[in-house]
Amino acid sequence: MTQWGSKQLGDQGLTAIQIIRNFYGSDMYINSANEVAGVPASWPGENLTVGSRGDSVMQIQEQLNAIANVYSVVPAVAVDGVYGQQTENAVRIFQQTFGLPANGIVDFPTWYRISEIYVAVTRIAEL
Repeated sequence: MTQWGSKQLGDQGLTAIQIIRNFYGSDMYINSANEVAGVPASWPGENLTVGSRGDSVMQIQEQLNAIANVYSVVPAVAVDGVYGQQTENAVRIFQQTFGLPANGIVDFPTWYRISEIYVAVTRIAEL
């Protein structure tokens, strides 16, 4: 499929599936789902540290506990939405285990690494 060829077909009013079928044949289909459940939320836009509170902290705590079920080195934490010393320690151990700077702060790279491992251990990716 070429960029310009597909643009011209779009300019002619063809739909996405019509353009795909033009390039790859009539046996092409686009599947869709109304909702994808169980996929972790995106990074909240700010680091989570001791004293942070809210849904993002609760999500990380739940994900750490799911990871702890598989990686026993990561301690389970209370799921209370409060980023305390227990959560900081679990994050630090997670970071050490998975090759991140072990500072106990859920920054952008740590958030997505936790999400990645969470998806792997809960097998969401296989759904």
